[in-house]
Amino acid sequence: MWKEIYADLHIHIGRTQNGRAVKITGSNNLTLTNILETATSRKGLDLIGIIDCHSPEVLDEIGQLVHEQKAIELPEGGVRFKKTTLILGSEIEIYDANCHGPIHVLCYMPSIKKMKQFSDWMHPLQKNIHLSSQRMYCDGRILQQKVHELGGLFIPAHVFTPFKSLFGKGVKKSLAEVFDPDLIDAIELGLSSDTTMVRGINELARYSFVTNSDAHSLGKLAREYQKMKVIDANFEELKKVLHQQDDRMILANYGLNPLLGKYYETVCVNCGEQIFNDDFLRCPQCGKDQLIKGVAKRIRELSDAEYEEIQRPPYIHQIPLDFIPGIGPKTIEKLLNAFGTEMNILHNTTFEEIKKIIPENLAKRFMIAKSGEMKIVGGGGGQYGKLDSN
Repeated sequence: MWKEIYADLHIHIGRTQNGRAVKITGSNNLTLTNILETATSRKGLDLIGIIDCHSPEVLDEIGQLVHEQKAIELPEGGVRFKKTTLILGSEIEIYDANCHGPIHVLCYMPSIKKMKQFSDWMHPLQKNIHLSSQRMYCDGRILQQKVHELGGLFIPAHVFTPFKSLFGKGVKKSLAEVFDPDLIDAIELGLSSDTTMVRGINELARYSFVTNSDAHSLGKLAREYQKMKVIDANFEELKKVLHQQDDRMILANYGLNPLLGKYYETVCVNCGEQIFNDDFLRCPQCGKDQLIKGVAKRIRELSDAEYEEIQRPPYIHQIPLDFIPGIGPKTIEKLLNAFGTEMNILHNTTFEEIKKIIPENLAKRFMIAKSGEMKIVGGGGGQYGKLDSN
């Protein structure tokens, strides 16, 4: 009866030309069909969210897949393509009178019809409905109300990154400065943070945390994801998972060690020096005051002195295959040919099985990376952290 499924809910389609969406050919391009094919046959994802589905061109392409019976729309919400269910989403930027900086949010709709209604509603409130992550010229609470009026889900995106996020720039201290706390369905942590880091922020205790790739390329799908306990992969089950209803739940979050994130440490814009002392307002190396505040520092600013520990799913630090030094496209292809999908490789294979396919030294490195024990040099200022292969 129960299923354990893998979900990545924040994936972009790369398709713009002269301000309009265009269809791109080629198996490596980030088109709707390529994303679905990669998710189902290579990555092994059961549930994906594409956040450009408000675009009329994307809606037309989804409708065409259904019309050609290459996909089916599920009564419980979502569109099933082979073994993977697509949840129709939209990433929106708001910057209303209550914001201190722009904020990205994720809005998901249960059906093609509801997403079309949402797109029509947004059209006069945006400069270009055809593009991804466009700013919407309306109040954040009004947007929340519309999403829930249509039966959708509302999730603030990558909430701690320094740019275009809820806590990075959007608010001084509390999400209630901009949003209605009762109309938030989950919080997306994003790269450079994990569950342990944010345990001291009391106002987030009520929400489920989701971890998604924010992928802008096929290879980055499932860079971060979660395992869920459901009856089936569809919109209604996702909604129950996020609200922990009827025994549905997130079983585990999988993501990079925050040190590998692009914005973990505070960094000087001028010289690139990493700054570990929270009291420094200027770079100790060059003296400039142009600092990109790291996620770690921002979370420390937001954390409450007293907080109650709550039970969360385990957050598992896991390195994607293409991050591991020495494991390139040809090696990954060998592993996929042997074991089917990345989810199977990462979760079900043993060292003995892996070393039959690739050299033993690479197999050892894979197992160390899989366990999250590989040494890391922290990232910051827009530069990813690095793995130490020695």
